[in-house]
Amino acid sequence: MGTQQVSQNNEGEQHRRYMSRLLADLRALDRMMAEGRFETGIRRIGAEQELVLVDRHGNPAPVATDVLDRLDDDRVTTELARFNLEFNCDPIVFGKACLSDLQAQMTGLLEMVATAAKPSEATPLLVGILPTLQLTDLGWNNITPRERYYALNDRFTKLRGGSYELDIKGIDELTVRHDTLMLEALNTSFQLHWQVDPSEFANAFNVAQAIAGPVIAASANSPVLFGKRLWHETRIAIFEQAVDARPEGSPHERDLLARVHFGEGWCVQGVAELYKSDIARYRLLFGPTVEEDPIAELDAGRTPKLVSLQTHNSTVYRWNRPCYGITDGKPHLRIENRLLPAGPSITDEVAGAALWFGLMASLPTEIDNLTERMDFDDAKGNFIAAAKLGLNAQFAWLDGERRPAHALLTESLIPAARRGLSHAGVDEADIDKYLNIIEKRVESGQTGAQWMLSTVNRMKGMGTRAERLCALTAGVVSRQKLGHPVHEWSIGDLTESGDWRPNYLRVGQYMTTNLFTVDEEESLELVASIMDWQQIRHVPVEDAAHRLVGLVTHRGLLRALANPTDKPLERAAVRDVMLTELVTASPEMTTVEAIELMRTNRLSCLPIVKDGQLVGVVTEHDFMRIAGQLLEESLRASSTSSQDERA
Repeated sequence: MGTQQVSQNNEGEQHRRYMSRLLADLRALDRMMAEGRFETGIRRIGAEQELVLVDRHGNPAPVATDVLDRLDDDRVTTELARFNLEFNCDPIVFGKACLSDLQAQMTGLLEMVATAAKPSEATPLLVGILPTLQLTDLGWNNITPRERYYALNDRFTKLRGGSYELDIKGIDELTVRHDTLMLEALNTSFQLHWQVDPSEFANAFNVAQAIAGPVIAASANSPVLFGKRLWHETRIAIFEQAVDARPEGSPHERDLLARVHFGEGWCVQGVAELYKSDIARYRLLFGPTVEEDPIAELDAGRTPKLVSLQTHNSTVYRWNRPCYGITDGKPHLRIENRLLPAGPSITDEVAGAALWFGLMASLPTEIDNLTERMDFDDAKGNFIAAAKLGLNAQFAWLDGERRPAHALLTESLIPAARRGLSHAGVDEADIDKYLNIIEKRVESGQTGAQWMLSTVNRMKGMGTRAERLCALTAGVVSRQKLGHPVHEWSIGDLTESGDWRPNYLRVGQYMTTNLFTVDEEESLELVASIMDWQQIRHVPVEDAAHRLVGLVTHRGLLRALANPTDKPLERAAVRDVMLTELVTASPEMTTVEAIELMRTNRLSCLPIVKDGQLVGVVTEHDFMRIAGQLLEESLRASSTSSQDERA
């Protein structure tokens, strides 16, 4: 999440002071360019791994600060949520065993985190979006207690003028409103770094933009959120919407760009062009606590850290982002690839890295006049198409050619990546190992996203939504531990959920959300028909804003039919018989509390309401089903115990 040492005091004169420092950093950057102070002639690669901590049931475990307290390694750091961590690999010179060295580093760091997480009964998991995450996990209490995260939340909330929203349409549709920036914590990514010389930056950055779509298509791993099947790489939609600082009601005539963005056009002049554009367009959210005079540092023969520039850059979220860094006292430039999701396995991630690094090595020299042969809007369109459809996407490529994702990858891009890696002297065995994984993944069509969607489809109609999501997560955990690439994974099933009882701790985990509702002016005859057609005994009544206003019960309907003094069924309205004095619960209510509430009030149906809107129902039949499962488990345990005693 970028620079940690920040100040929330960003008003009036203090704001102008921060801006002055930021502009001074830009002048220093221009001077370093002019004086040739940047490191050249060497290519380094790097990676950042975000991960989510889960408990033994696959639910998020908010123990990140406890895990960090047990570690003595500054490569591991916090993220926005208390159930996320990030580790940073050391830079590696591009060539020879760089790919296997990267995998060894990542494996070692992941094992180190796993060891530190064990006392907290947690496990690190690499997944683009944790399927078991619920909206209740994204509250203020789960923000990591660091000044930067509180400052980000405060600044974005102020800029937006209120709540955060997601509106995503895939196979299913999802609309969510939330009151903190924590929606961003739904995402877990695998970020790559590619060092470039200043003179080659513009061309390399444009190549990174051009290949964004195909690279995402081959690596998508985030299709399920809150039980909904959305985009193959739903992270893209989440991040762009959740970290959108534009306020509600912004004029549609204005070309206001989101703070998370793909870009406006091809890069022409170099890295300073991107920095200047971002400073001109995006407000300074806060400044660093460290003061530095970059011009004085240059005059003294030292390399400035450009802390103000780096702080602002860390709050502008380009999918391919320019980065400034220092190695052994020498400044350098990098392109940071923020496109890729975490997982499905470390082997899969390094394979994706091999594809991207190979293309970054080959295409800048193999494609002449890229910006003339490909429209920038096509590159952006490819990016969105890949996020939505994965390997099912169609891409606009060079010279107006249109090609399916699998054809472009297998016929053009994977061979180009091989050439780039080979020319750089990367070990041939590693090239074959990792790019063969990409080839087989594309040929089979089984990315991490497709594996999840196939698993969800296989479990359709089985168990509750919470059980299915628990089984999906358990399937990822077990297969990830084996380390095999995702194209070899068998499709998961409901039996992988293990202990089902944690799925019933709160009513929001098992409530019925696929509801049949009516408004109060509707015909009572229709309600009777719905009850008959759908085999249900309760029909909620709601208004146009989905606010619960009543409930029609099977018993109430029978009473109306048996009373000859009332209107005939075909003329009666719902409001004539609906119950209006209702007892309701929230999704966060525990099962024990819900059972007691229903018993005390002699209820057979409990509507579930959140923020005044109807979101689900729980009936006595739900509790009977849970009780039945408990009884069956108890009988099995008793039988097993008896057999053990006889043995």
